[in-house]
Amino acid sequence: MQIFDSVQKTKVNFEPIHKGEASIYVCGPTVYDDAHLGHARSSLAFDLLSRTLRTLGYKVTMGKNFTDIDDKIIKKVEETGKPMQEITDYYIDRYLEEMAQLGVQHADIEPKATESLDAIQQMIQTLIDKDFAYIISNGDVYFDTSKDTHYGDISHKVSDDDTQSRVEHNSEKRNPKDFALWKACKGEEDICFSAPFSSGRPGWHIECSAMIEKYFKGNGQYSIDIHGGGADLLFPHHENEAAQSRCATGHELAKYWMHNGFVQINGEKMSKSLGNSFFLKDALKVYDGEILRYYLNSVHYRNDFNFNEEDLLSAKKRLDKLYRLKKRVLPGKGSTANKAFREALLDAMRDDLNISVALSVIDEMIAETNEKLDANPKDKALKKETIANIEFIDTLLGFGGKEPFSYFQIGVDEALKSKIETMLQKRTEAKKAKDFAASDAIRDELIDMGIAIMDTAEGTVWEKL
Repeated sequence: MQIFDSVQKTKVNFEPIHKGEASIYVCGPTVYDDAHLGHARSSLAFDLLSRTLRTLGYKVTMGKNFTDIDDKIIKKVEETGKPMQEITDYYIDRYLEEMAQLGVQHADIEPKATESLDAIQQMIQTLIDKDFAYIISNGDVYFDTSKDTHYGDISHKVSDDDTQSRVEHNSEKRNPKDFALWKACKGEEDICFSAPFSSGRPGWHIECSAMIEKYFKGNGQYSIDIHGGGADLLFPHHENEAAQSRCATGHELAKYWMHNGFVQINGEKMSKSLGNSFFLKDALKVYDGEILRYYLNSVHYRNDFNFNEEDLLSAKKRLDKLYRLKKRVLPGKGSTANKAFREALLDAMRDDLNISVALSVIDEMIAETNEKLDANPKDKALKKETIANIEFIDTLLGFGGKEPFSYFQIGVDEALKSKIETMLQKRTEAKKAKDFAASDAIRDELIDMGIAIMDTAEGTVWEKL
């Protein structure tokens, strides 16, 4: 498989540090607010990577952290008066629930910063002992970037200002680029943890490095195979992670670095400062999670994504075709996916997750299968193979797994569903009584409501037109 390494800026052959295994760590959310489309895009990109590697036979270990101690979280505590853990647990639960609606599989390891304080403090102490970090008068601990000769190798970018740090400028810093490993308490109201250097809390960057060392088994040269996240994390977050891990352990943090593109809304980069952040919860109120998954994955993960409703509806129509085919070949059980189809799909995904080609392969399969079924509607072998093809799509890409009539009921609220079921029951009773005029009248009323019905051996099913 080929992946695009952000450091080498080219596609490379994926060669894991442990044969037959793949270790992936993705930077998760800072849990002080609801997830937005940027979180969704990153989660979907690396879910796609994990699914592809698993399908190719790798034993995948996926880690995704939760930053549950941070200045933004402390600000939320101050604003709401709620305990920190109550806030973070709430947003973690919301995040996991919304990712599940998108079909994002749970990471194998989901560490929290507050549960890794011992590992964080140990790494900071190691950096102090090796003279890569220093303590200033107020108890803050900083990483000395001048001591790392490879600082800048990850992002190929080194800033001379202090904007890369999540702390205000401190005159005791040796270099403007130095960043906080530990932030000392600033008052009795501050949220702090005891440590040998001072009572305080970890800096953002050190959390990921420590959790990776705690939960993953490297090979003495690298800690993990792939470190992933949004393109905005390449500098300074990933640069700083790499530096502190390199200096603490004596080896590189990750063999490969992968980054997904930004999400834009109608052409603007998603940013809360611009006031156009689009929360995922709002999108899920209007659109089914699987439709959002299909749409957000329809653009290559490295490209920026311009979210707009017109494209989303076009993506849904494309997904509809798969479900119309599925409806056509059910009921029944799958046999074995078509070998040529399976390999074509895998070939696309082996090429740095080339989703555009993969979706084209699916479109072609749908068109060819419909053509064959038009010629021979009772081709049982073809139907079984098609079911297996769709099951393979669901395994690899995470869509196509719904019952098709349920899929075409998406967007119908519970009250209307109840009304439709009541009308269908009356229609069934009318047919039993041989009152076909009443039966037809109910059918026509449903059509006027935008509902189509179909009588099957399993009963009457319906869908939204």
